[in-house]
Amino acid sequence: MSEVDMVIRLGLGFIAGAIIGLERASQHQVAGLRTHILIATGATLLMLLSIWLPQEFTAMKNGDPGRIAAQVVSGIGFLGAGAIIRLGNTIRGLTTAASLWLIAAVGLAIGAGMFLAAGITLLITLVTLMILNHIERMLFPKEWNKLLEITFDSTAHTDNLEIPELTACLHLLHSFDIRVLSMDVDQGFGKGKKGGTGVKLRLFVGIPDTTDIAKLVMALKASAKVERVEMKEKY
Repeated sequence: MSEVDMVIRLGLGFIAGAIIGLERASQHQVAGLRTHILIATGATLLMLLSIWLPQEFTAMKNGDPGRIAAQVVSGIGFLGAGAIIRLGNTIRGLTTAASLWLIAAVGLAIGAGMFLAAGITLLITLVTLMILNHIERMLFPKEWNKLLEITFDSTAHTDNLEIPELTACLHLLHSFDIRVLSMDVDQGFGKGKKGGTGVKLRLFVGIPDTTDIAKLVMALKASAKVERVEMKEKY
């Protein structure tokens, strides 16, 4: 393997990292352009080193070129873990962590001279990240898990299990395709005011990212005598 081959492969590793890095940066991910370039180029260099060592040192002719590559595959997991962020019950960064792992594999393939395999893998990766992302969002809209607190005044007695306003709220949430994961009802809320007929409804819900939150809040306040709507992360 000549020095020209090394330069070409390092350049291709740089380009491969830039292609995937630009896509991740466009999605405002924590691991973007520079991170993917460094990983792809570094993986390429380590693969070149694995090949070069047995060639350069005659005593290492029986050396295993896959040893350093194996360490790259396991070591990249630490960087991937750093790209995963948990916000309450929402986890982000899994796709970016997978792209870091994959771009390291592409860099190793380029370093080994498997240009066709690396190119096909890059194409598949771009299709997955850019095209399948839109298809997945259309078929399965992403959900955000939130804690929704709704306070309203109920005309029902506190010992009556049938609360018309509660039923109205649940029907309204269903019309917005919001999944109710768990529910807690606090009757007699606000004692000392309005005879203690207030009800606080605590819902842990899955809200599609296509939901118009402002429209949802307005619809809730326009029905079921809702006095207050609060949405927050559940910790």
